[in-house]
Amino acid sequence: MHGAVTTDSFGLTDVGRERRANEDQFLVAGLNKGMLVQQTSLPMDDQTQLMSGAQGKVLAVADGMGGHVAGDRASALAIRAITRYLLNTMPWFFRLDGKLEDDLREELAGALERARDEVQQDATRHGLKGMGTTLTMAYVLWPRLYVVHAGDSRCYLLRDGELRQLTTDHSMAQQLVDQGAMGQQEADDSQWTHVLYNAIVADGSSELSPEVYKARLRGGDTLLLCTDGLTKHVPEERIVELLNGQAEQAAHRLIDAANDDGGSDNTTVVVARFGPTTG
Repeated sequence: MHGAVTTDSFGLTDVGRERRANEDQFLVAGLNKGMLVQQTSLPMDDQTQLMSGAQGKVLAVADGMGGHVAGDRASALAIRAITRYLLNTMPWFFRLDGKLEDDLREELAGALERARDEVQQDATRHGLKGMGTTLTMAYVLWPRLYVVHAGDSRCYLLRDGELRQLTTDHSMAQQLVDQGAMGQQEADDSQWTHVLYNAIVADGSSELSPEVYKARLRGGDTLLLCTDGLTKHVPEERIVELLNGQAEQAAHRLIDAANDDGGSDNTTVVVARFGPTTG
C-alpha cells in the first residue's frame, strides 16, 4: 500500500468438531483505484481497464446467530453489505488527511449500519426475526488502522511478541467484568459470555452502536481477526506462538489448535502480516 509495506494475508473458516453447519464468514480484500476507458483518441484498446496499485486493505469476520440457515444467512448478508458499501465509499479516502478523519470514522460505522439494515430487511421478507451476526472489520490505509466492531468477534495486534486485543467484547459477561462485578475467569465460564448487548440483530428494537478504534501500524506487525470459536479454545499466549510464519500457515495452525481442544464452535481467522517498510 503506497509502496511502503508488503502484506501477507490469509483467511480461513472451519465448521469445528461439534456443529453441523458453519455460520461464520470472512473477507480479505484490497482496495484499488480503477478506470474503465470506453473511448479515447489515444493509442489504447477500447474498454481498457486501468488499475492503480493496492491503496487499502479490508479484513472482516462475522459470526452468525439465530441457528442453522438464519445465522449463516445473517453473516453472509453482513459481509456482502459492507463489501458493496466500501466499493461506493472508500475510494474517497485513499488520500486521507486529518480533516477527513472524522468523516472516515462515520463512514466505517455507516458500513455496519448498512449491514444491519440489510439483515433486518431480509429477516422481515423471510420471517427470520431475531437472526443476527457479529461483525469486526479492519481497514488499513498504511500506516493507519481503523477497526469497526459490534459483537464478540475480536481484532488483535501482535507487535514485538506482545498480543493486544484492540476490540472490546460486547457481551454481558465483559460488561460485568468492566463493572467489577465478576472476575475474568468467572466471566469466561458464565452463562453471560454469549449474551451480546451490541450486534447486528434483526429484531426491530436492538440499538446498534458500532465502535471504531484507531491505531498506527509498524512494519513487522501482525493483525488477527477471529470469531469466538478460536478464543474459547486457544489462550492468548498460545495464539502468540501460533501466529509465527506466513499468514496461511498461521491461519491453519490456529484452526487446528481450536479443533484439537474440542472445536465446539465454528472457527474463523484472518491473519495479516505487514512486512518491513520499503521506503
